[in-house]
Amino acid sequence: QLQLVESGGDLVQPGGSLRLSCAASGFTLDYYSIGWFRQAPGEEREGVSCISKSDGSTDYADSVKGRFTISRDNAKNTVYLQMNSLKPEDTAVYYCAAVAIRLCALSQSPYYYWGQGTQVTVSS
Repeated sequence: QLQLVESGGDLVQPGGSLRLSCAASGFTLDYYSIGWFRQAPGEEREGVSCISKSDGSTDYADSVKGRFTISRDNAKNTVYLQMNSLKPEDTAVYYCAAVAIRLCALSQSPYYYWGQGTQVTVSS
């Protein structure tokens, strides 16, 4: 069974940090480009960051540049999203997704494997 499982979401104060994990089972993540997306209540799902399978190049939404870092550990079949300097507007359910294309995208449309999401709440 092909599955993506996110973890690491939590309640954190503004300015704090979290590391989200996206673990794959049933398939090998290094054959896929991986994206992180988030959806706040009442909002559309938006792309946050992605990492390409071809060369490991990365992309970030303007709202998280300089604060978030995506990385992958192929030995653990896991992709991470390190989130620093968190703001209340980062509050959302975070999803990871996978697609077997060379270069990743911050658009949802190419991705066909999705996890169930993990809640991140930034509040004092």
